[in-house]
Amino acid sequence: MTQIFRMWMAKQRATVVTLLIVALAVMALFARFEAKVAVSVLLSGLTLGAIYFLVSSGLSLIFGLMDVLNFAHGLLFMAGAYLGYAFYASGFGQALDSNLRFAIAILVGGASGALLGAIMEWALIRPLYKRPIYQVLLTLGLTFVGTEIIKAIWGTIGYFMNIPAFFNANTPNCPSPSLFDFLSDHCSSILILGRPFPSYRLFVILFGVLAFAGMMILLQKTRIGIIIRAGVQDAEMVQALGVNVRRVFTGVFALGTGLAGMGGVIAAPIIGVNLAMGQEFLLQGFIAVVIGGMGSLVGATAGALLLGLARAIGDQLVLGGLQLPWMEQAISLSLSIARASTVLIMALVLLLRPSGLFGKKD
Repeated sequence: MTQIFRMWMAKQRATVVTLLIVALAVMALFARFEAKVAVSVLLSGLTLGAIYFLVSSGLSLIFGLMDVLNFAHGLLFMAGAYLGYAFYASGFGQALDSNLRFAIAILVGGASGALLGAIMEWALIRPLYKRPIYQVLLTLGLTFVGTEIIKAIWGTIGYFMNIPAFFNANTPNCPSPSLFDFLSDHCSSILILGRPFPSYRLFVILFGVLAFAGMMILLQKTRIGIIIRAGVQDAEMVQALGVNVRRVFTGVFALGTGLAGMGGVIAAPIIGVNLAMGQEFLLQGFIAVVIGGMGSLVGATAGALLLGLARAIGDQLVLGGLQLPWMEQAISLSLSIARASTVLIMALVLLLRPSGLFGKKD
């Protein structure tokens, strides 16, 4: 039994370490704040983690199969947000119900990200598969060019996408006492332990969970998933078996960038639509991938979750201050410390495990 337990621990070490880190963070949070505040912070962290996942999962999938570090991924996240907003605010979109309009905007963002990604891979990246430095320079250049194109079309002013009516009712009955009541009154917030929390953010968390489940089913239970996983291990052998690996590469690239495009639309009602959103979430996406392990979808998910929780806890500490047991007054912290917390976590993980939590040593 001991030997079996050791073998299981060796195999699931990364999962156990991740859960342990999350558990310690949760315990510290509940020790520092009252329960309703702690739960609200946790849900905020899960919201950020869901958005980070939509970016990092595509990055991880593309790198795992194709060894391509796509620095234009943030551009496609931003382009999806702008194009989704363009439909949402257009005359045609305004004629539709806001819920249907938002659902179509998500599809527009995802389709635009997938189409732009497929064109990018087919026309520009495919000739450079054996030149990684050229890939980095190309995708960085595309980021600058694409940002200028977006700036020329939409200007430098940011835009705000309204939350659809399904998550935005404000009646005398609001906030909703429970999730069951929300299904009938559609309030903009739901009472959780007596504290209101935005209902749209719960939708973002659910969307992230469904996206993760869909990706896992695709990769583990379908024929295309088998081909993708085989291509990660040995692309030349898959090609020799008669599979058009280049077409698979294009499809995977489009899938990854499509997730980023959808993520941009999903995030727009929370952070707005602006020229800085691409670079900000690209950085967090890369940090999540590095923490989880390059090329691991589960690792990207764990990294996104850890980053989301770290950022939410850091923001709460900035608002309330850091209260140490031997000090009468809380220490005031700056917002930059909350932003740096994600980089600190990456540094600690790399010091202890250079390949990332779920990464494999070469």
